[in-house]
Amino acid sequence: MLIEEARLPPGLRVYAIGDIHGRADLLDQLHDKIETDLSTAPEKTVIVYLGDYVDRGADSHGVIERLTRPRFTGPRFSGVETVALLGNHEDMLLQFMDAPYGASLWLSNGGDATLSSYKVKVPASFDELLFTQRALLGAMPRHHKQFLSSLPEQAQYGDYLFVHAGIKPGLPLDRQSREQMIWIRDAFLNSETDHGLIVVHGHTIVHEVEWRPNRIGVDTGAYTTGRLTALVLEGAGRRLLQT
Repeated sequence: MLIEEARLPPGLRVYAIGDIHGRADLLDQLHDKIETDLSTAPEKTVIVYLGDYVDRGADSHGVIERLTRPRFTGPRFSGVETVALLGNHEDMLLQFMDAPYGASLWLSNGGDATLSSYKVKVPASFDELLFTQRALLGAMPRHHKQFLSSLPEQAQYGDYLFVHAGIKPGLPLDRQSREQMIWIRDAFLNSETDHGLIVVHGHTIVHEVEWRPNRIGVDTGAYTTGRLTALVLEGAGRRLLQT
């Protein structure tokens, strides 16, 4: 399937939001834009968050709090649903919460910022990892833990598949692994394979939204660029909202 052929069923709009990485301020700004945009929304709207809510930016706690207490609720937004997908950074955080001694990858990729946002001291040595894990488990609200542990790896609407990183080309969707959907890069990014669906993803930073025949990349590096992007899909139409 080519991107030009993809469409959503009538009466549905989807907002797909790229990697947030602790920028609660930008998420608030983008939510403001979405709220205004919803004045023209059809019967049903789905807001899909593509993962990587934590790390790097200053307010991972604030991002998770916003996602666990959805803004678009109540009678005014009765047709709005939200879906938050698993990113590789949430996966690393979950691994640290389960077994802290393999935490070097997470800490070196922005995990220190997440600890700070929960007011937990960043460990100075390997010997402090267990103490840090216990401190984080004590500082993190229960509803944050429940949110992180329940994130799905994918969502599908119409001719679009939404995942954090991508999929392994040539492998049926029901055989894709969790690791592939949240970690894959070059094998997916460089592929010209027709996946049968247009894959909407984040994970890999692009200066501008990347429109390829078989995929759309929407991670515009919010934590460093200040630009958080939502891809808006409706019918055969595609447009962007950005901070």
